Amino acid sequence: MTSLGADIPSGPAPGKHWVSALLALGLCAVLSGCISMAPRQRVPEAVAQLPSSFIAAEVAGKYRPAAWWHGFEYETLNALVDEALRDNLDIAEAAARLARARAQARLAASTLFPTINANAGSNYSDTPLSGSALGGFGIGPNRLVTENYSLGLGASYEIDLFGRARDDWRARRADAYAAAEDFRAVQLAAAAEAISTYFEIVDARRQIELAVLGTDVLGDRVERTEERYQRGLVESFELYQVRQQLRDIEASLPLRESALDSADGRLAVLLRDYPEELKGRLAQPLRPRLVFDPVPAGLPSQLLAQRPDVAAAWQRLEAARLTIGARRAERFPSLQINGSVGAQGGNPSSATKFNSNWAVSLASSIVAPIFDGGRIAANLKVARATYDERAAAYAKAVLNAYREAAFAIGDYQEKRQRYRLILSQLGDAEASRDLQARRFQAGVGSYIAYLDALSAVYQVSSSLSQAGRDVALARLGVHRALGGDWATGEALEPVEMEVAPEATGPEGEGQ
Repeated sequence: MTSLGADIPSGPAPGKHWVSALLALGLCAVLSGCISMAPRQRVPEAVAQLPSSFIAAEVAGKYRPAAWWHGFEYETLNALVDEALRDNLDIAEAAARLARARAQARLAASTLFPTINANAGSNYSDTPLSGSALGGFGIGPNRLVTENYSLGLGASYEIDLFGRARDDWRARRADAYAAAEDFRAVQLAAAAEAISTYFEIVDARRQIELAVLGTDVLGDRVERTEERYQRGLVESFELYQVRQQLRDIEASLPLRESALDSADGRLAVLLRDYPEELKGRLAQPLRPRLVFDPVPAGLPSQLLAQRPDVAAAWQRLEAARLTIGARRAERFPSLQINGSVGAQGGNPSSATKFNSNWAVSLASSIVAPIFDGGRIAANLKVARATYDERAAAYAKAVLNAYREAAFAIGDYQEKRQRYRLILSQLGDAEASRDLQARRFQAGVGSYIAYLDALSAVYQVSSSLSQAGRDVALARLGVHRALGGDWATGEALEPVEMEVAPEATGPEGEGQ
């Protein structure tokens, strides 16, 4: 280690040579901030070949990372999502991780600045002179008393000549940005989980309601079929068939109630609540709306700007790249500056007289690695391997994001088409039910035919409820795949998710 330094004793004020030295060191510090040993940014080949837009997109538009769940236009759902974003424990964990990453970034940034300490000291010594030359001849005092007081400031600073500290700080800052994107991803997941579970609850309640209605209708159907069988008007096959239909729908009720309990429990955990309290809050009828917005075309750059997992992967790739620069810089010399300024005296009052008793110390040292047992080379290999790993992870995140978005857009279109088809099928079933009711009232039709038509309405309504849930979840999937909302110039009228058929029968007849 080569050391350059000198203590400047008390006397006249420091000359121009000392000021020039400080200016030179300051210039070195400024220039060091422009140096980085990190490799240049490069996009993985798989990402560079990404298509410019989604093939399945319907209309042109732009993205907006907004509170897109408000599009369902239901205050109960909005309140649940807001509560999930506020009270969810996964979000609380992510917030703590984000705070830790930001603190680590601030810790790394602290190495870019000098360390300054205030110091005050005193020294008192009272030693005998017996045995010394002066004491042996009886000349002078028999004891030596010394007293010294000091007051001043001390500073130390490592000039970042090759960008090691600065690259380390930038890497930790990129990690903090990645943690912020992870926090957004957890928020998005919590909101999506709240929405999907809510629609599961809506559908489960509707399925139970329709199953109860269907049980009543099929029970009436079985009674009338048994009467007709006793009279020899129908064969045993028809009786066994309607009995089996009744048993099937009765057997489905426990499963549907279990599905409802499971959804209630998952939503309660998501909201940091208990299922019993949540059921009380959701006691009112739940009628969210379905919105059939078209999906706009999306570019990869827009996808990267919105999807938190892709943005986090990019920030981690940047952190790995900058870490390579920091580890490379460790192979080169480092320059350390130490200095102090203050006053010294034989009593406390003299230690405060800076004009006459000042003292200055300035030292610098250059340290260059010669042998470290391969530590620096191994750290550099670790950094490069980490970069390769994160480059692959980033490319995978982008490709998965594109695949998920393309699939979600196509799935959303298919689910909307299926919903429209089942909705038209429900219209036909209701028309058939009404026709059978009129025929029975006119005396040209049977009540059993009406019961069969009414049972068909309930079955189609059950399918429509599931289709409505699927549309909502598919739309949710598009939002998650795109990382936010979309805005277009076309506004479509929302429709009620729950289409409740009128269970009216012929006059004078029960169900």
